Amino acid sequence: MNFGFIRSACVSPRLVVADCITNAENIIKAAKEACAGGAKIVVFPELSITGYTCGDLFFQKSLQNGAEKALCSIIKETAALDSLIFVGLPVPVGEGIYNCAAAIYGGKLLSLIAKTFLPNYGEFYERRQFTPFQPDMETRFISFAGFDDVPFGTDILICDKNNPELKIACEICEDLWTPLPPSTRHVLNGANVIVNLSAGNEIIGKADYRRNLVQNHSAKLIAAYVYSNAGKDESTQDMVFAGHKMICENGTMLAQSELFYDDEIIYADIDIERLCQERRRTTSFGFSVNHAPFAADYTTVEIDLCGDDKALELAEGNCTLKRFVDAHPFVPSDKANRTLRCEQVINLQAQGLAKRLRHINCQSAVIGLSGGLDSTLALLVTCRAFDLCKIDHKKITAITMPCFGTTDRTYQNACKLARECGATLKEIPIADAVRQHFKDIGQDENMHDVTYENGQARTRTLVLMNYANKTNGIVIGTGDLSELALGWCTYNGDHMSMYGVNSSVPKTLVRYLVEWFCEQAANTGNNAYSAVLRDILDTPVSPELLPPTNGKISQVTEDLVGPYELHDFYLYYLLRFGFSPKKIFFLAKNAALPYDDATMLKWLRTFYRRFFSQQFKRSCMPDGAKVGTINLSPRGDWRMPSDASAAIWLKEIDVLEDELKGGKRC
Repeated sequence: MNFGFIRSACVSPRLVVADCITNAENIIKAAKEACAGGAKIVVFPELSITGYTCGDLFFQKSLQNGAEKALCSIIKETAALDSLIFVGLPVPVGEGIYNCAAAIYGGKLLSLIAKTFLPNYGEFYERRQFTPFQPDMETRFISFAGFDDVPFGTDILICDKNNPELKIACEICEDLWTPLPPSTRHVLNGANVIVNLSAGNEIIGKADYRRNLVQNHSAKLIAAYVYSNAGKDESTQDMVFAGHKMICENGTMLAQSELFYDDEIIYADIDIERLCQERRRTTSFGFSVNHAPFAADYTTVEIDLCGDDKALELAEGNCTLKRFVDAHPFVPSDKANRTLRCEQVINLQAQGLAKRLRHINCQSAVIGLSGGLDSTLALLVTCRAFDLCKIDHKKITAITMPCFGTTDRTYQNACKLARECGATLKEIPIADAVRQHFKDIGQDENMHDVTYENGQARTRTLVLMNYANKTNGIVIGTGDLSELALGWCTYNGDHMSMYGVNSSVPKTLVRYLVEWFCEQAANTGNNAYSAVLRDILDTPVSPELLPPTNGKISQVTEDLVGPYELHDFYLYYLLRFGFSPKKIFFLAKNAALPYDDATMLKWLRTFYRRFFSQQFKRSCMPDGAKVGTINLSPRGDWRMPSDASAAIWLKEIDVLEDELKGGKRC
């Protein structure tokens, strides 16, 4: 119902050290606010009922009883809330006092999770007051806060009756900072959301270290990590606290607080489906689970957290997610990160081609240069590879093959670019050869059908292949990842080469890679070079197979198959996470893409129809450098039968379109 999302919140409420009544009131108020904000999981800091810095006051029976009574009050006052709430308090059990997280829901105390690792160094001396819960200790069942048989320990999972994929576990502060955190054991026993109640003080540099620790740990566990830290009211004597709160998902920071903010609540929608898909895809994770040397007998507590009557508003069509959905997942939005990404991708492309050249002892290459973005990038990368191999650029033959659809703009740009790169430019007009071929097969030149278009593309490939043989070179493929996904290439035409340098580069990134070269040329004062690249960047994407209109391009690719920014978005979530069309559409609506629902659904249908029907082209695609997590090579990342049916996926789009026509939010 809610596309696998669950909203989580971290709270650092106002606090008075050792005043359990006031703290309980603040916790109740904040819990109600977080629940009103849609949070299903609400996490408060460590020892949030008493305060972390009570010191030897924890030995006082009055404080212990006050904390227990305050917990009773919190349970009672939050009973009507549809949120799983974690609060911290000291719990006396047997001969020890334990630093615990109380999990409460629906007016019940679900469990008490005890801290395992107690810091006793520097400014911390928890072992003076608290007893550690040893990893080899079994979960006990105790009476506390008016509830009997409450699970007490560390090996406890809280699961949702309605969503068996959601499994929540808890650890406390220092537990995370150890070589083998309890959360590692929790994850190997099924948990995918870890909550951490913390009271870490602030010193110079610690926030950055903490941030990296939480992000990296969530990535290693392929889990969500909800970290709530004590706020500035905890500050006393020699320690200062800042309320640093974070919600991470598999290494990605979904939400993070500023330091020293009072009563701030941070929210994030965790994608449980995404985590589960990632774990299934990463087979080494499953191997680790099945061969864990410390699998434990966990106590499972079930709750009714995500029932149909309690689904998030987004399940009813409200498309406001508490997480960032990047409209261009292949292209970093930050300029500095984008520049770094471009440098890395170009280096991978060039190194892959350089290895192939060295391996076959090849000293020349042939590229069909059209004056468009893809062939431009292929030429620029080939020049970089030749530099790595210390081969003169003159041994790169850039062949321009004007025909019926070639415009003067692209022709001139192809010629200028070849000269600026130092490549050998060769012009081979193919119109006569294509006309002869049309005559041979009985094709009417005035019939601008697929035969008319593909006859030109295959003639160009014939020229490239044979010229490469003549010069003892290889043909460098120019087609990109997006074209392969849509099958927007001519089988055994531009589909074929001897090495495809762009084969795993999506169209939305191609533009920025060429722009990177353009900026490099401008920075070195090569104005002519940067000018031609700038004009290529400004040229509409087109195969130029139909005659131009008034000398201008008449065949614009995105008018025919749809916007590449949409197709790249769909491709990313289809291949990277295996999401359904309905969820991908939902994410697209949250990504601030500049299209209405009807337009996005139209091109979503086109995407699935073409993606399935064109697999046969990908099944025999040439080698090419893999540069990102998404790749369609049949030898590595994507193995799909060429004759698979898209019926299930298209049916789901039918339902979305029916809902849209019926005025329903979809």
